[in-house]
Amino acid sequence: MEYVTLHNGVKMPQLGYGVYQVTQDECERCVLDALEVGYRSLDTAQSYFNEEQVGSAIEKSGIDRKEIFLTSKVWIEHFGYEECKKSVLESMEKLRTDYLDLMLLHQPFGDTYGAWHALEELYRAGKLRAIGISNHYADRMVEFANFVDVKPMVNQMEVHPFNQQAQLKEWADKYDIRLEAWAPFGEGRNGLFANETLASIGKKYGKTTAQVMLRWHIQRGVIVIPKSTHKERMAENFNVFDFALSDEDMSAIAAMDTATSAFFSHQDPATVERFMTLLEERRQQR
Repeated sequence: MEYVTLHNGVKMPQLGYGVYQVTQDECERCVLDALEVGYRSLDTAQSYFNEEQVGSAIEKSGIDRKEIFLTSKVWIEHFGYEECKKSVLESMEKLRTDYLDLMLLHQPFGDTYGAWHALEELYRAGKLRAIGISNHYADRMVEFANFVDVKPMVNQMEVHPFNQQAQLKEWADKYDIRLEAWAPFGEGRNGLFANETLASIGKKYGKTTAQVMLRWHIQRGVIVIPKSTHKERMAENFNVFDFALSDEDMSAIAAMDTATSAFFSHQDPATVERFMTLLEERRQQR
């Protein structure tokens, strides 16, 4: 395993296992499989509704909690100081732990500063080993870094060969904020798994296109959290530390960048409205 060192000195595995869209019925089994394969970094979120299953799997695995780097994220309905602090403690209870290795603000909307102050307080109290943000584009990330007491340690964003976030990576490096990729494969959209450039590179090393993509992220210094519900794929994704891409390979993949989201832009006003609609629907369901 390779590690990155966050700006507060905490070491984080560069490859982890993500449970986005893993159902509650499958989550415990999947996390146990991932841990058996060798993963020691797990990424969940309040909005995934599977924190309890992740916590149960960690407990059942018998692995020392200190060996696992555990990440969750605060959803926007819990933004604001009091609500954020309360929700983080509830997440810890669901995850059956008295601390989290990393807690992120999941979206760049609403009272992010109030929520961040709660994370800062929990960080200083030792309940959170590191704190960060997610889906914050370069402008919002730089704003955050300059207008808070504790600078974010991680920014989790959509990053993959078709959307490489070159500008964001440049600014993240300047502020010593580690970039973490959600959807490091772009969910295979736009034919990414069958891409000829990636397949050609993989053939040289006897690796799959998925393994090439993960290796590319790692060599860029980006943290990755691929998701799979199949143990054999988990093992395949984990097996990326026995080869290295050449400068020529890295340049070929760099040329694939379209700088376009495969999903949606958080800077699109219609997207912001959609998130607010989802938030209101959640409030009405309570």
